[in-house]
Amino acid sequence: MAGKTTNSRQRIIDHGEVFTPPELVNRMLDLVAHECDQIETRFLEPACGDGNFLVEVLRRKLRTVDLRNKSNRVKWERDAVRAVCSIYGIDLLTDNVEICRKRLLQIVQDRYQERFRESLSNEAENAISFIFGRNIVQGDALTMRTSADRPIVFSEWSPVKGSMLKRHDFAYDQLLNEAHIANLPLFSDSGKDVFMPTSVGAFPPCHYLKVNEAEQLVERT
Repeated sequence: MAGKTTNSRQRIIDHGEVFTPPELVNRMLDLVAHECDQIETRFLEPACGDGNFLVEVLRRKLRTVDLRNKSNRVKWERDAVRAVCSIYGIDLLTDNVEICRKRLLQIVQDRYQERFRESLSNEAENAISFIFGRNIVQGDALTMRTSADRPIVFSEWSPVKGSMLKRHDFAYDQLLNEAHIANLPLFSDSGKDVFMPTSVGAFPPCHYLKVNEAEQLVERT
């Protein structure tokens, strides 16, 4: 579990919260370096702490964004949002979740500032914050339920027509209730049975900078 550099003894006792050193994080991610370099390859950290693993995954993805868009700010921003959409995390502790979201947003802000010598737009920050609010959640990965005993829900973000994203929400609480789940792949191209999460909501495609407005648009229609 990735966690803070300093942990209170009680948090360690209560939650098993330990710190994963950056060098160990990098050695582990080097084992799947090719996947880390892919903008849209999804990563889920089921005990994300305050984000050590996810921060490094995002850094690596943004290096790919840099290589693809050396001078085009609009395309850099779009691809950075797509990279953000691929990062998922669960943690038991609410403060860890909040810190993780803030750290991940700061990574994007800092990289944009370094690349283009100006601040990321408020519109982009709002969209990215919204996505991390959906993707980094409080809950128990052993039960796939929140502290309020509700199903953990993740949003799948699918690119559509260049600058558009389509959001589809899925509940994963039944994942661990499948007696035969250990023998099922989560994804399959062979036609074999796979675990299918429960769809709990879908939204029409919208511009990647407007994802935080999609719910309001649906409510008004």
